[in-house]
Amino acid sequence: MKKLLHSVAAVGFLASTAYAVAQTEPAAHGAGDQGIHLAGEGETQHYPLLKPTEEKWSFAGPFGTYDRGQLQRGFKVYREICSSCHSLNLVTFRTLEGLGYSEGQVKTIAAEYDIPGVGDEEGRKGLPSDHFPAPAAQDPPVPDLSLMAKARGVTRGFPTFVFDIFTQYAEGGPDYIHSLLTGYGKTPPEGIDVAEGTHYNPYFMNAAALAMTPPLTPDTVITYDDDTPASVDQNARDVAAFLMWAAEPHLEARKRMGFGVMVFLLLFAGLVYLTKRKIWAATPH
Repeated sequence: MKKLLHSVAAVGFLASTAYAVAQTEPAAHGAGDQGIHLAGEGETQHYPLLKPTEEKWSFAGPFGTYDRGQLQRGFKVYREICSSCHSLNLVTFRTLEGLGYSEGQVKTIAAEYDIPGVGDEEGRKGLPSDHFPAPAAQDPPVPDLSLMAKARGVTRGFPTFVFDIFTQYAEGGPDYIHSLLTGYGKTPPEGIDVAEGTHYNPYFMNAAALAMTPPLTPDTVITYDDDTPASVDQNARDVAAFLMWAAEPHLEARKRMGFGVMVFLLLFAGLVYLTKRKIWAATPH
């Protein structure tokens, strides 16, 4: 047992040491204080150039919950900025009650959308049972945002992923979306070529630049109805939270069920142990 404890302690010490080194070791190839690792000659460049910043979210952790006010603000950002290009095909209007809207408010929101007809059928106003209609077709096509917060997430290397097991980190998608939306406007480091018609963003996970123009700028900041100070960072944070809800609207119920299951398993294990003691108490060992 002592050897096992010493082995566990040693692994923990090595992991914590590696984590500290990873946090303090300077980036290679002269990336400077930007922390960007540029591939040397003969090496393959890996993306993103910068790992997304880990933000604090109300829904993080085993007991996290959605902030309804933030979700409504994020929905407003999506409607006024993102929906002109990106669809939300898997989300129905009636699920907006999960954002804190009443049934009447959901009906009003749905009626603001035009649902196209199929075949000879005429178009009509939206109903709570309808899905969000897609915007006009884009060329090239742009991704749907329904599951974006669960589909995107930068792989966290050793030893960070070890700690993620215990902290139950599952916010890689919102972290990535927030960093990407706020990562425009930076000067590309020497050695990074940005193709014409693209925009440099060190947080983009597939290349050094992407074709999407900056959707959030100081000139297009969305103001809020609840007097929350508006900024590019706040807009990005709120829409990232909304997209997390769109991808996993039942997150709170899942966490409640998970907590109940863990409590049950602990009690069941205790009962099994006591039963074993009772049955075998009189048996000589």
